Amino acid sequence: MSADIRRRLAGLGLRLPEVSAPKGAYVPAVRSGAYVFVSGQIPLTGGEMTATGKVGAEVSPQRARELSRQCALAALAAADSVAPLETVVQVVKVVGYVSSAPGFIRQAEVVDGASELLVEVFGRSGRHARSAVGMNILPLDAPVEIEVVLQVSGEDDR
Repeated sequence: MSADIRRRLAGLGLRLPEVSAPKGAYVPAVRSGAYVFVSGQIPLTGGEMTATGKVGAEVSPQRARELSRQCALAALAAADSVAPLETVVQVVKVVGYVSSAPGFIRQAEVVDGASELLVEVFGRSGRHARSAVGMNILPLDAPVEIEVVLQVSGEDDR
C-alpha cells in the first residue's frame, strides 16, 4: 500500500481511533509473518458501547451498517498497532457477526458497511473474502462485531 493511506483516510473524513483495550484475555491484533489477524471489534466510542441490541429490533439495519463501518475502522487501528497500514498489501478476509432479531436475514447488508470502508481505504487491495453470520447475542450486547485478516509486506520485527 502506498504511503498516502493516511491522506486517503483524511480525505474520507476518517481518522483511526485509539485502539480499544481488550475486554478479556486476548490482544487486539497479532502479526504472524506476512499476516495480521485482528480480534473481533465491537462498536466502541471512547471505550463505551456506541449502541447495543439486536439488529432488526432495537437497532435498524442502516444503523448497524454504520456500526459495522465503525468496527472496520477500529480493526484498522488495531492492525496499525502491530504493522503500519502503509504495509498492507491485501485485505484477505472479513468476518462479520450480526446480533439478529428473530427473522432478520439481512446480515450481508449490515456487514457491507465494513466491506465498503475497506475498499474505500485500500482500493482494489481492499477487496476480500467474507462471511456474514447471524448470532443470537454478541459480547456486551453489541449489534455487530467485525474481524479482519490482512496481508502485509516487510519484516515481522518482533
